[in-house]
Order: sequence, then C-alpha cells, then structure tokens
Amino acid sequence: MNQASDYQLFWENSNKMSDTFDVPRVRSDSTSTTATQSTSSRMILRERLAQLLVCLEDLSSDDEANEEVSRTLDEAFYLCGKYTNRESFRLHMVTWNVGTAEPPADVRTLLQLDSQPATDLYVIGLQEVNANPVRYISDLISEDSWSHLLMDTLAPMGYIKVTSVRMQGLLLILFAKQVHLPFIRDIQSTYTRTGLFGYWGNKGGVSVRFSFYGHMLCFLNCHLAAHMNYALQRMDEFEYILDTQDFDMYNTPQVLDHKVVFWFGDLNFRIADHGMHFLRSSISNGRFNLLWNRDQLTMMKKKEAILQEFEEGLLCFKPTYKFDRFSETYDTRAPKTWFGFIGKKRKPAWTDRILWRIKPKAIDTEDENSSTTSSADDEEYPFKVTQNMYTCDVSYGVSDHKPVIGTFNLEMRKKVETPLVALTVEGHWSADEGPTFTYTILENFESSTWDWIGLYKIGFKSASDYSTFAWVKDDEVAANGEVVTVQMSKSELPLPAGDYVLGYYSTNMQTLIAFSPTFQILESQHAVMEGLLPENINGHEK
Repeated sequence: MNQASDYQLFWENSNKMSDTFDVPRVRSDSTSTTATQSTSSRMILRERLAQLLVCLEDLSSDDEANEEVSRTLDEAFYLCGKYTNRESFRLHMVTWNVGTAEPPADVRTLLQLDSQPATDLYVIGLQEVNANPVRYISDLISEDSWSHLLMDTLAPMGYIKVTSVRMQGLLLILFAKQVHLPFIRDIQSTYTRTGLFGYWGNKGGVSVRFSFYGHMLCFLNCHLAAHMNYALQRMDEFEYILDTQDFDMYNTPQVLDHKVVFWFGDLNFRIADHGMHFLRSSISNGRFNLLWNRDQLTMMKKKEAILQEFEEGLLCFKPTYKFDRFSETYDTRAPKTWFGFIGKKRKPAWTDRILWRIKPKAIDTEDENSSTTSSADDEEYPFKVTQNMYTCDVSYGVSDHKPVIGTFNLEMRKKVETPLVALTVEGHWSADEGPTFTYTILENFESSTWDWIGLYKIGFKSASDYSTFAWVKDDEVAANGEVVTVQMSKSELPLPAGDYVLGYYSTNMQTLIAFSPTFQILESQHAVMEGLLPENINGHEK
C-alpha cells in the first residue's frame, strides 16, 4: 500500500467522518430513542476512525504529515467522546402577574402543548396570586386554583408537578416529564420578603434550585417595587434577594453559584422619558426598537455589573403592562382622585421579563443584545442555553398584565444517567391476590426508613397523587445492591383494570427518584361477581 493511496483513502474516510458530524442532531422525547441515536453516532465515528488508524499503520512515523494526521485522529477521538452524547432538552417558562384574578378556563395555548419537539420542563412563575388571609390559608391546606388548573392540564400529557414554593402572592411551580424525575435531584426552595422593609411578602423573590442530570439549575421568580421612579430600589431589592437566599448545598450555597440561573417575574422596570402618545404610536406601528434605549432595565444593564452577567432576548413583543382587563387595549380608565391628587393612566412598559445567566459567563464579542445563545464550557460537561422564543400572549385578559413566554433549548452532556433505585413488579397484580414487588438501591444516597413506594395511575399529577403506598424496609436502610421484597396490601388496590407505575419517594430529597416500568392491574374478578363494579367498566359491557 503506497502513501498516495493511503492519503487518498484517508481523505475519503475523513469526508465520511465529516458527513457523520454534519448529520443534524435529532432530539428525542424518550431516553431510549436518544440513547440509541447517541450510541449509533459514536459507533459510526469510531468505525471510521478505526479505518483511518489501520491506514496509518503502514505509514512512516517520522513523516511530519503523518504526525499531523495522528494528531487529527486523536482530536477526533476526543470530540467523539465529548460531543456525540450531548442531548437537548426543551424548557418552557411563563411569567405572569395575574392581578389576584382567578385562572382562565384554558391555558393550553399558554403552555404550547402542541409544540414539537415536546417540552421537557415547565417552569411557571406567577405574581399577585390571590392571597387574602382566608384564601391563603385554604391554599396552604390544599392547592391554589392556579396550581389545580396547571396540574389538570399537564398531567394528561405526562407531566408531573415536581415541586412548588409560595410566598403570599408569589408562586413558582416546576413540572417535568416522568422520564426525567429520577434525574431531578437536590431540590431546595426558599423565599425573600422585600415589602415593608422586608417584613411583608407582597414583594420579593421565591426560588427553586435542583440538579438536572448533574447540572445545577436555579429559577428565581421576583416581584419588585413598582412605579416609574423606583428603578434604583428595584436594583437594591434584586441584590438583597441574591445576598440573602441560601441553600443547604456545599457546592451551590447561593443563587449565583449555580451553572445556570433564570431570573424572571414582574420586575416592574418601566420605559422612561417618552410621552404616552409616542409610546402608543410606536407600539401600534410595531416599532418596539424605538423604545429599547429608554427601557429602565436595559439602561441599568449598562452600568450595573451584576446585570451585565444576565442575558435577555430582544423585546420584539408588545409591552405587557398595563391593559384593560379582558382586552388588548392599554389603560383607558378614567383618572381617579385620591385625597386631592389626580391619578394618571399607566404608561405601557415591559414589566414582565425572563433573563438568564450562565456560569462562567461566556464572553461574546459581537452584539450582546442580539445573542440568544450562551454556554458554560466545562471541559468534560459543557452546557449551552439557546432561547428559541421570547414573546407575550395578548389573548389572555384576566389580568392587567399579559403573560410572557420564553422557550429554551438546554444542550448538555449528562453527568448522571443511572437511577438511584430499581423497581420491579412481580407477577400479575389485582385486588384478588397479594401483589409483590422488589426494589434495589443502585447508587448510594441519603435514604431513610421514612421513604415509601407509591402506586400511581398513569396520568397522575404529583408525588402525593398515589392510589396506595407501602413503606420501604422498615427496620433499617437497605444496603447498596440488596434486593428487597415488599408485599403490598391487596385490599387497597384499585378494583377496575388500569395502567400504573410504582414510584420510590425519597423523604430526604422530597421527590420521586425512581419508577418501575408501566404495568397493568387486572380487573378484580371477585368485585365483578359481587357486583361492586359498574355494568360498563373499562369500556366493556358486563
């Protein structure tokens, strides 16, 4: 084999390898499909590289060109391991000041449930949820009306409420596809009051932090001081929230320690200087760019170092405040008189915003304001955030604010891919015989004898939405790798047939950390003979 033919074969195979790199990454909504695609890509790459290495065996090692080829191959092997197993997850965020209103009948368009690819995580931040004393106490006992609506809408689509945090009118809720729950860990939430010198929670911030496939994320929902002249106070409140919010995590004790921080909410920054006529004329003509340089948040970003670390998409949508309720018309109310002072109509403003910060901050030498992509280049586990959409939905009118939507791609290499626990269903399940299952601790974690395993019907809403449950091993914590058998009470099993999963709930982690494969509970024959089931059950005549 001569060198000319060697190099010809090298470049032919290099082109094949390049074609492999150019194949667009297809995002999948199931881990099995994604894993198959990732494995297939790696196998093809390694096969091409192996062919090139065979060619190199016959080449002279002291040739400079051959050494360059060898270095290229080494880099290709490195890239093969680093990039071909990166995956993309879709994040859908909503911020909405709901003005103490009850929720609308339908929020499907707000959540964009028909979007493709489907969403992996939903993060919903609300402000001014009705928090009068009687209502607030009742919401603490059960769930508020907004949470009920969101769970009722998302559960049939396979999304589960992971956690939420509430401080008076501020509410932050996290939903995820069931397949991701075992990899959402270290969940913690906190809140900070800033109203009435920090003693009242009508203003402030609530946050949720968690590890997503090993990457530390934090979501901070804020409602800051209102009115045109309080831009500096809003900055003071934001910095106070960042300084005071602590998490019991050694590697991420504060908000800005996380790899990615999303800061959003009714931040209440206004459009300065412009008169009402100019504002409304610019908005009606769609010339939003004429207002950007007088947006207070944009102005503050030029001189506040902490704001320069945050990124935001272009404001190419209508200012979201202040509207007449149930209309798309800005404030037309008659001025009111208070103690001799005449009120004014509120000027339109982008009060409701979604920003994000990557740590470490990627330096972009191009136009900062037009950037919708940022990345944290951990050498082994890089992370990239790309904003796909930033808009408001003016069709919702229950509040004088319009909801703002931000959708993102989170592209990452997973740091963890193995569940902490494996659950296995034994035999056939029905209320006629004692059901049995096993669980095995796969990786060490802070387990507890207060952990439990729930039976969940497919379409369940949250960890507390179980049909029945059983405690884990009650005398001691199970050892790593130990197979533990658990007998569940047959008297508590559902009588009709249905599809279910078992879920392991970690008391210390406050979340479901493992699921069994989906299985069917059979219809109880005893219940049928006793007439305990309706004549038409499960779609079949009895």
